Amino acid sequence: MSFWDKAKKFLNPFQQSKGNSWEGPHYNFNGWANTPFFGIKNQDLTTNEEVFSVVTRLANTVSSLPLHEYKKYQQTTTPVSGLLTVEPNPSMTAFQLLNQLETSRNVDGNGYLWIERDSYGTPQHLWPIDPKTVVVKRDIDTGNIWYQVSSDTYNFLVFNTEIIHVKHISPLSDFVGISPLDVLSSSLKFARTVEEFSMNEMDKKDAYIIQYDRSVGQEKRQALMDDFRRMIKENGGAILQEQGFKIDRYESRFQPGDLQTVSNITKQRIANAFNVPLSFLDNGNSNNAKSSESIMTQFVEMTLIPIIKQYESEFNRKLLTQNQRARGYYFKFNINGLMRGDTASRTQMYQMMIRNGIATPNELRRLEDLPETKEKNADKLWFSKDLALLEEADKINDPTSAKQEPQLKGGDNPNDNNQEDKGKDAQLSDRKAGGDNQQRSRYVH
Repeated sequence: MSFWDKAKKFLNPFQQSKGNSWEGPHYNFNGWANTPFFGIKNQDLTTNEEVFSVVTRLANTVSSLPLHEYKKYQQTTTPVSGLLTVEPNPSMTAFQLLNQLETSRNVDGNGYLWIERDSYGTPQHLWPIDPKTVVVKRDIDTGNIWYQVSSDTYNFLVFNTEIIHVKHISPLSDFVGISPLDVLSSSLKFARTVEEFSMNEMDKKDAYIIQYDRSVGQEKRQALMDDFRRMIKENGGAILQEQGFKIDRYESRFQPGDLQTVSNITKQRIANAFNVPLSFLDNGNSNNAKSSESIMTQFVEMTLIPIIKQYESEFNRKLLTQNQRARGYYFKFNINGLMRGDTASRTQMYQMMIRNGIATPNELRRLEDLPETKEKNADKLWFSKDLALLEEADKINDPTSAKQEPQLKGGDNPNDNNQEDKGKDAQLSDRKAGGDNQQRSRYVH
């Protein structure tokens, strides 16, 4: 090794090179060698278009939603929020982390993140964990939940606040979620069987029965068979029937409509298991913008809100301390971006709520994840007339509440003489004004 090569190695000891083994000077992946990364569930994910489509849509939607940390409805930024928005660990981005977490939740029924903390208990990194290496245990004395992780990378037993666990539904007697692919196992197996049968039927060629007289010799019969095969291969199935031979053709009776029926049933079952609109698997059902908006509204309300509510609950409980939660800190996804196609309806509803005294402007700003305004009337209820404070509604509608001047008669008011003097002064001022106008008129002419 030359002097300059030694100098380069000294200045930059971590050189990138092509790895030919599972172990190197700065890494050791022997635990991954000869490991089947794709099991039965991953096989369904990689071989079934409908399952892949639904899982991809859910994972991309959740990982693309804006996620912020708030303090009393005011957006804030802390090192912990950076783990969920920028870099959860030195090897991943926040998008990759949430995408893999949601994919594991939909494929295995459970998604796990290990919270790596410093000596003060503050979260430092978030690491995804393979669901197959996690065992959920319950302490029979206290009833607390513990997580045991056993893999080539991690091997520990931690309390439930150290693992972020998102899952599909689970019964009361169990603590892990039910995988949708386990629910769909029979349907997916039936669909694969029908598909394989259909492929075999489509690959089958037409069958023929050849009848000939006994008088036909062996050589002529063999020559006819060779010529028969050549005609089928070269002429697309067209054959010539010679004298002394009778040929009957039996065509394939495969009906592609049966395959379409099975496909539609499978799509419906997949949509039901993952709780998504059927149109996500059959784009032909949404032909106009109005139906697309209603479908997106259904997806947000019935599918997405329960999912992100689970994420928010896990983040708030396990990434924030009790003191932080008491001071108003919380994590929240913003799903309003998915409803932008229905902005007109949302704006109309907000106007109705304000004009009828149902909500204050600041309350509606919270719904839109906007900071509250400090205007003094932003926390008051209004009603339409048009517009006035709700607390002044009785005064406006009561005709007797307006101030009225008393009707006075001559002799009743001790200041009548003053009123007469004021009247005379007014007449004099009018005459003077008239004289001035006449002078201006003469001056103009």
